[in-house]
Amino acid sequence: MSPRLAWLRRNGPAVFGVVLLVAAIFVVQREFRTLSVAEIRTAMAALPASALWKAAGFTVLAYLVLAVYDKLGSIYAGRPVSWPKSFLASFCGYSLAHNLGFAAVSGAAVRYRLYSAWGLTPLEIAKVVGFTSLTYGLGGMALGGLVLVFEPEVVPWFGTHLPHWALQAMALPLWGIVLTYVVLSRFKRHVRLFGHEIDLPEPRMALMQTGLATVDVAITAAIFYILLPQAEGLTFLRFVGIYLAAYTAGIAAHVPGGLGVFDGAVLLGLQPYMPAPEVIGALLVFRLYYYIIPLFISGTLFVGFELGQRRNVLQRVTALGRGSETLEVPAIASLVALAGALLIFLGALPTKGTIIEEWAGHAAALASHFAASVVGSLLLVMAYGLLRRLTIAWGFSLFLLLNGAVIGWVRGEAWWLWGAFLLLAGLVASLRAAFYRDSRLVREPLSPEAVVPLTAVAACGITLALVAYGGRVSETAWWGVVFSELAPDSLRFTVGLTGVLLLVGMVRLLRPARFAPLAWDAATRSRIAALGGLAPREADGAVFGEGERAGFAFLRREGVWLALGDPAGERKDAISAIWRFRDLCERAGVDAAFWRVGPAYLRVYADIGLHAVPLREREGETPRYLALRAERDLESLRPLLPPEMRRAAEELERSRAA
Repeated sequence: MSPRLAWLRRNGPAVFGVVLLVAAIFVVQREFRTLSVAEIRTAMAALPASALWKAAGFTVLAYLVLAVYDKLGSIYAGRPVSWPKSFLASFCGYSLAHNLGFAAVSGAAVRYRLYSAWGLTPLEIAKVVGFTSLTYGLGGMALGGLVLVFEPEVVPWFGTHLPHWALQAMALPLWGIVLTYVVLSRFKRHVRLFGHEIDLPEPRMALMQTGLATVDVAITAAIFYILLPQAEGLTFLRFVGIYLAAYTAGIAAHVPGGLGVFDGAVLLGLQPYMPAPEVIGALLVFRLYYYIIPLFISGTLFVGFELGQRRNVLQRVTALGRGSETLEVPAIASLVALAGALLIFLGALPTKGTIIEEWAGHAAALASHFAASVVGSLLLVMAYGLLRRLTIAWGFSLFLLLNGAVIGWVRGEAWWLWGAFLLLAGLVASLRAAFYRDSRLVREPLSPEAVVPLTAVAACGITLALVAYGGRVSETAWWGVVFSELAPDSLRFTVGLTGVLLLVGMVRLLRPARFAPLAWDAATRSRIAALGGLAPREADGAVFGEGERAGFAFLRREGVWLALGDPAGERKDAISAIWRFRDLCERAGVDAAFWRVGPAYLRVYADIGLHAVPLREREGETPRYLALRAERDLESLRPLLPPEMRRAAEELERSRAA
């Protein structure tokens, strides 16, 4: 594969997500430009009580349908669990994944923690995760084909530029995929797709899976549809098409809860049918019902489950699902990103009548308006740094959150809004010990790679501040100036360039320095052996920490690089080596895994999104684990598992084939 294709394969989804997010921000900012908070409140107050109750009922029904996903998944894996357990795993997995979005707190991580505590093996859990992941896609394709057949004009741009028969023909490949899945389940039980072996369910279960997914998508769309006012031409099926397109865009952008992308797509799709305030009012209630309330309930249930597990010390767990111990950092990072998105949206609202305008005049109000979008943009970058456990990102996040609280207060926003920023700042401050990595800025303060972006950040920050407080911007966010035809070309260019340089510079400062692994030669082998690490005769390379006082050897395998044991050497540098290996694998587009590791660094392996599967040791020996992305790499690394676990998996597969 050429370097360009390899780069595109690794970074294509992320670039596509950024493009979607930028487009969504532009759409939302354009719609918000002429709105006021009062108009949105009026639209929300006009929602009838009957619609609110019906939407709440459909929300409960939607999560009950999702519980059937997990029930069928456990049956498919050959280890059926009870309905209460299916509901707990489904509710916690989906609600946390819907809101937090990052891979470390995905539905797979939550399910591994729960199902491992209930005695399922990692292979069985991987089957449940794969089954539930596939189910939504089947429903989306089935309903999407239905929309294309009966409401083809709902497709943006194509609906008005292509004949109906051409759009209706697009339903054939969607239905063809679903039909192929069902038919294959009748005649072939094992298929290989994208290098992965997939066990298909029996035909009856495949049909149930497709039907259930279709019902789930329709019910979820109905929650939103009920909250919208009556609009001529907006049938439920047409709205389902808009909802599916928006939801798919939100997933593709990899943004927590599809925030901004889903909202922008919905605003764009419903623009011909009703005013923006009515859409936004319904959108806020939909998010409250389907995202926010379930998040708090599932978080409480999950914490209760964890407390119960830790009290029951005698319970034997087949696989260590350490994801729960690391939920706090990805959750906080997601909340920081959501806070940034909220400030960006505030930066798109008018400043008329705010406290700061009354106290300090219109120019100061415009400056606060401009500052909201700048601070919000920087908070999105800080979430990136928090996920990498960078100390500097922790400090910047605290500073920016306090700024966000002040901006909300001087703009006259409700007390609970700016109070939420203060509460989040308190939560971030309480997790200081969780952020233990040095960034490029701290590790290499005098290197050109650190000085150049640092200088750019300082210069851009000063430039944007001068533009804002000089009162030379219209009532819009900083990126809105770039698209404003009223602003002078020189100002548009200056603001656009400095804004982009500011964000790019911050990202570069929050990235660890690039490095290359050492070749596995006699000298490297001697260094690893001297530290007390595993130094086999054959290996593909070695990774050392930033201080070069800890390291380990590793092997390259297709799709996964396997480190041979815990890093040997000084503990702090060992943690640095683990993260460097993770960063190295991310750049190479592969997963990281660690073989025969001890309990000392399990927390760090969980921090980088790995699950620890125990390896059988002799009595009295220190327990050892295989740390890996179990939902993706368990099959390829299965030969490293204990013989009894391999035999159990093979017997399960033979029984299914029979």
